[in-house]
Amino acid sequence: MDEIDRNILIAVQKDGAAGLAELAKVAGLSVSATAERIKRLEERNTIRGWRADLDPEAIGCPLLGFVFVRTSSDGRAAFEGLMRGLEPVLECHSITGSWTFLLKIRAESLQALETFISDVLARFDGVARAKLLIATSSAKETSILPISEADEE
Repeated sequence: MDEIDRNILIAVQKDGAAGLAELAKVAGLSVSATAERIKRLEERNTIRGWRADLDPEAIGCPLLGFVFVRTSSDGRAAFEGLMRGLEPVLECHSITGSWTFLLKIRAESLQALETFISDVLARFDGVARAKLLIATSSAKETSILPISEADEE
């Protein structure tokens, strides 16, 4: 990745709706050359998709919960597969320590979160234990990634 790619990635993270002309200015390239750069970044899966950044409260899921989950060793793969298909689960991470996974969940209410815990997690055979933490506020929540310095070419 060179400095031009880096500048494009920084720009599209800040404003995914930026037009090619605007991105071309940031990149210092023509519109067609910028389009080619973006296409290559997509082909390499550096850019994995294009989406809107929604306000969780505005769309009705203001409650943010984190769940530590301990699974049996033979239940890990099935648990990962189950989590991939559940909309309330925003993130599922395999972690070190005494827990197996850390989940990030958005829900519309405490009742909905409790239902998720009791109806999904507690009924899954491979789950040995789960611990729920509810965020009372968030000082920062972002999907913008730090972009490393460009490679020397």
